[in-house]
Amino acid sequence: MARHTGYASLPLHGGKAPPWLFSRMVRLSREILIYLSSEFGSREILRRLSDPFWFQAFGCVLGFDWHSSGVTTTVCGAVKEGIKEIDRDLGFFAAGGKGKTSRKTPEQIAESCERIGRDPKPLVYASRTAAKVDSAAVQDGYQLYHHVFFFTAAGEWSVVQQGMSDRTSTARRYHWLSEHVASFVDEPHEAVCCDARGDTLNLVAHESDAARRASAELACLKPDVTLKALEKACVPMLTMPARHTLFPELDVAGPYLEKILLKTYERAPENFETLLGIEGVGPKTLRALALASELVHGTPASLRDPARFAFAHGGKDGTPFPVDKLTYDKTIEILNKAINRAAIDRSGKVRAFQRLARFESPPR
Repeated sequence: MARHTGYASLPLHGGKAPPWLFSRMVRLSREILIYLSSEFGSREILRRLSDPFWFQAFGCVLGFDWHSSGVTTTVCGAVKEGIKEIDRDLGFFAAGGKGKTSRKTPEQIAESCERIGRDPKPLVYASRTAAKVDSAAVQDGYQLYHHVFFFTAAGEWSVVQQGMSDRTSTARRYHWLSEHVASFVDEPHEAVCCDARGDTLNLVAHESDAARRASAELACLKPDVTLKALEKACVPMLTMPARHTLFPELDVAGPYLEKILLKTYERAPENFETLLGIEGVGPKTLRALALASELVHGTPASLRDPARFAFAHGGKDGTPFPVDKLTYDKTIEILNKAINRAAIDRSGKVRAFQRLARFESPPR
């Protein structure tokens, strides 16, 4: 099955959605997701959210800024809030968020799984590994600050996470979809969206397979093997501009790295994915192992960067026009009526519709 790939302009913007807009975003996103679930099933919601172009259009329809980095965090927040009372009826759940909330993802996954009688461990593993890949195995200069994990009662999942680069004042959004992830460490992304490319160490590119295997093998050896290889790398690092760009930090061979390499030696990871999951193994460790494996085994890592807007109700900053509250509320009303009139088997959804009817109208 073909993968969705594309680029979106995501400049870093400050501020947040005003309460009068966010409350409407919550209600409209709820109506849209209920309709999608009714017509196509909860799995289709995952597919839509994993498509960066659909996601961006979704944010535009919800009336948020059409191109800022905030569309990721605000849309995910609206979806999570919107399904809070009806997630079990939809069979669709959300965990995580921005900053400190992202670190509560495993706990929130476990809470939802307890309510539906599902083992949370595979989902927690998927969440943690996706975050580790985009923060350590793909070194593109973007620091993750947002991680949301969507999943169904059947155990399917998708991830929408975002990192920022202070240097370029841009954000990068990463999309994952479980049905397309044959391996967490070999071309796992549904798409990566950003408005700019840069020098990237991509250890999950298919062409980095040899580097991954060699890195895992090196991690099982005594630390001095890797440290000696890195010492030899210092001269070409300083005299070869391309190499210097790829590995901008040469302080990886400090005491902390030796400590981590000792841990990997003791754990003896069987493969790269196991290595990636070891606590403390981050960007510097992986970069050091990749460089050392190239020198020892001749296995270079990939430098390939894995990287419609819609205007329905306007945008919070007045682009392309100020949010039209009357039209916005009318859209919510029409969708709600359409869902209730739909000639589908509504067994299992009746309680969700009843809850919807009890929600208060948003402030004007």
